Amino acid sequence: MTSTDNAANATPGAGAKPAAKDPWDLPDVSGLVVGVLGGTGEQGRGLAYRLARAGQKVIIGSRAADRAVAAAAELGLGVEGADNAECARRSDVVIVAVPWDGHARTLESLREELAGKLVIDCVNPLGFDKKGAYALKPAEGSAAEQAAVLLPDSRVTAAFHHLSAVLLQDESRDAIDTDVLVLGEARADTDIVQALAGLIPGMRGVFAGRLRNAHQVEGLVANLISVNRRYQSHAGLRATDVQ
Repeated sequence: MTSTDNAANATPGAGAKPAAKDPWDLPDVSGLVVGVLGGTGEQGRGLAYRLARAGQKVIIGSRAADRAVAAAAELGLGVEGADNAECARRSDVVIVAVPWDGHARTLESLREELAGKLVIDCVNPLGFDKKGAYALKPAEGSAAEQAAVLLPDSRVTAAFHHLSAVLLQDESRDAIDTDVLVLGEARADTDIVQALAGLIPGMRGVFAGRLRNAHQVEGLVANLISVNRRYQSHAGLRATDVQ
C-alpha cells in the first residue's frame, strides 16, 4: 500500500488537535453557596449585596457573629451572617475581602475551615501618604500569593479587585459596567469565578493569568484611586476586543 493509500484510509481527524474550548462556556454556579469574609466592610458588603441580588446564596462573615448577623439583616435578600469560621465551613466558595493588615492573620486562623474550598482573594495591599495611594508588595509577591502559601489545601484565585464599593452598594444602580480580571492556576476554578462575576448585570469575568501576575492587578487599584480623585468618578476597567 502506498503512502497515498495510507493517507486515504486513515481515520478522519486522527492526530488533529482537539477544538479549543469556548472561553465563554462557563459552568452553572447557581447552586453554590458564596461566603464573604469581611462581609461587614464596604467592599465585602457590596459584593454580598450584588451576588445575593443576582440570586446567589450568600453568607457574610465577621470576627463577631452579631455584627455579621446585623449586616445580613440590613441587606436582606436571604443573606445570612455568621462568624468567619462558620461562614467558611458552610460555603462552597469564599471571597476574602478583609483589610490588608488583617489578611494573613485571618487566613491563618481559618486554614482548616478553608481546606478544599475555592478561595477568591480580592484584597489590595496599599499604602497611603501625602502623594496618595501606592502599591505595597508582600514578601510572597501579592496578597493572592500570600493566601496560596497560607492555605495550601485550598484552591486560591484572585478577582474583584477593581470594583467601587460605592457602586456595588448603590441600590438604584441595576448594572455595574466593568470587567473583572480573574487569576488562578486551574481553569476549572477561574471558570467558576468568571461565572460568578457574570451573574452581576453589566459585569464580565475575564481570565488574566496565573497568580504570579496578581501583584500588577492588585496594585492597579492605586491608579484607579488617583483616577477617581481627579475626575470625581468610580472608575472600573474594560478589556477591549475580548469576545
